[in-house]
Amino acid sequence: MLLLIERSLGVQLVATGPSRRPRPDKKKSFINREIPNPSPSLLSATPSYLLTGHQVENAEAKMREAENDTHDGKRKCETLWPIFKIAHQKSRYIFDLYHRRKEISKELYEFCLDQGYADRNLIAKWKKPGYERLCCLRCMQPRDHNFATTCVCRVPKHLREEKVIECVHCGCRGCASGD
Repeated sequence: MLLLIERSLGVQLVATGPSRRPRPDKKKSFINREIPNPSPSLLSATPSYLLTGHQVENAEAKMREAENDTHDGKRKCETLWPIFKIAHQKSRYIFDLYHRRKEISKELYEFCLDQGYADRNLIAKWKKPGYERLCCLRCMQPRDHNFATTCVCRVPKHLREEKVIECVHCGCRGCASGD
């Protein structure tokens, strides 16, 4: 019995006995080969990628600048605020392109989520009622706050004692849906 195994340079014949089964190779045979995820170079030719490509690249450059920015004169919690803001903007942009404007395909949307261009968990919360304007996931986790409640930025503006507030985690000034 002969088994054909695909190699990167060609096809190789492997002899196997009738009683032995061939060991599964790390590479799939040509019969049951899986289709790989599309690479960014393949997607760059599609018109829908042009909508996301430039914005995501600009956000990545801003993210690098924010990570390398000096922390002089800032509180410890304030150093991460620009990073949270840029991550939120990237996720919101991709969310709006797919769910609101419907300008990108499902494949490109899933590719962006799989590659980490957008936060899958944050987008899942945006789909639920009451969380449409959520700034980050830490603001809704009770374990990160005093008295096991949510963040002060989740309180609607008309119910706040102080009119101007900033979230300690991400610098948000209000992400309640009723604002």
